[in-house]
Amino acid sequence: MERSTLNRKSFFYYLVAVILAVICGTSNMPALWQAGAFCSEIFIRIFRCISMPIISLSVIVALSSCESSGRMRTIWKRTLFYTFSTTITAATVAALLYAIISPANVTATAGTMSAPAVQHGYLYYLLDTIPDDVLAAFIQHKVLSVLLISIITGICIRYIPEDDTKRVVLKFFQGLHGIFLHVTKFIVRALPVGMFGFICVSIQESRTGIQLVEMGKYFLVVVSANVLQGLVVLPLWLLIKGINPLKAFRGMLPALSVAFFSKSSSAALPVTIEMAEKNLHIHRQTSRFVLPLCTTINMNGCAAFIFTTVTYLMQNHGFPVSPASMVLWVFIATIAAVGNAGVPMGCFMLSTSLLSTMGVPTQLMGMILPFYGIVDMIETALNVWSDSCVATAVDGPECLRIRKFSHEKSWQRSGINDRA
Repeated sequence: MERSTLNRKSFFYYLVAVILAVICGTSNMPALWQAGAFCSEIFIRIFRCISMPIISLSVIVALSSCESSGRMRTIWKRTLFYTFSTTITAATVAALLYAIISPANVTATAGTMSAPAVQHGYLYYLLDTIPDDVLAAFIQHKVLSVLLISIITGICIRYIPEDDTKRVVLKFFQGLHGIFLHVTKFIVRALPVGMFGFICVSIQESRTGIQLVEMGKYFLVVVSANVLQGLVVLPLWLLIKGINPLKAFRGMLPALSVAFFSKSSSAALPVTIEMAEKNLHIHRQTSRFVLPLCTTINMNGCAAFIFTTVTYLMQNHGFPVSPASMVLWVFIATIAAVGNAGVPMGCFMLSTSLLSTMGVPTQLMGMILPFYGIVDMIETALNVWSDSCVATAVDGPECLRIRKFSHEKSWQRSGINDRA
């Protein structure tokens, strides 16, 4: 009851924000335009401020929390391999669809968009990911540099020889991670104000020459890439692994529904674990290690969104988009998606930070935001479905039938306490 009441209130606030944004954006009062631009700029700055710590801490906590011996080492290696395989496949699917559909540029009158910054070669940007100052990487919002630092930090924490020291360091990063996730919740509560600003600015830009219709192909690429990855690529991958994709999908349907409507893979995690153990008969040691890890680093939908969004905005602002650069961005989008936080709008914030790092103007992100809610729902459901596929593949289909039989026998012998 409380959740349904909260959802109705959220819907009401969003509706009011949209109505006010339309009124202000279509009015001829400069003061209302300035109010919308002010709210938009506030939330852009907030997103830039919060995105770097969340990205870094998510990666550090995920990598440093893993055990490194025995069976867990095998599970860890297989999880990483399957995660990167499915994520890079999702980005590749988006790249192929982008080349086929070829989204048109958004046209605008002179002066509507900012001129692109000084352009460098892609090798320059790769070299620039190697930081020469740890703090500078965060201050200058160099996402790939932050990812590199975080990956190295997370892995090295696991190899600290003193257990007490390792435990203290890990608790420190987990505490910081929890703080920033709570900050994000407060930001999401105030998001109707940001929606008002972004929509108001977008309407003003459309009145001065930007054609919103031309963004239709961009959204077609994003949605089609997610649907194709979820309904074709992942089922075929499960079939190759000897797993029935229809049974796996039916078993995970409750978790996918929660992910779709909550737009948060982290919020859906308890249901995902329960369905994986109950319906797919995945061993609890596997599910309770693989699924939380995948919730942090297995972002198929995010990889497709990052590739399409960054490529589209670069194209719109005169940056070179060649087949070679698209191949490069498939790998960059994959790496960046690993560092995405499993919170609402995580991909949006991460894409904005990447574009800022490249010197690409981000005005079009304000036009994407009003429609991002639907995209985010599809992406989150795909992410949870991919997490389930990875966990099933790691556990192994041949163990599935054996474990189901032995589980039923042990239930009959030892009763409910054993199952708990």
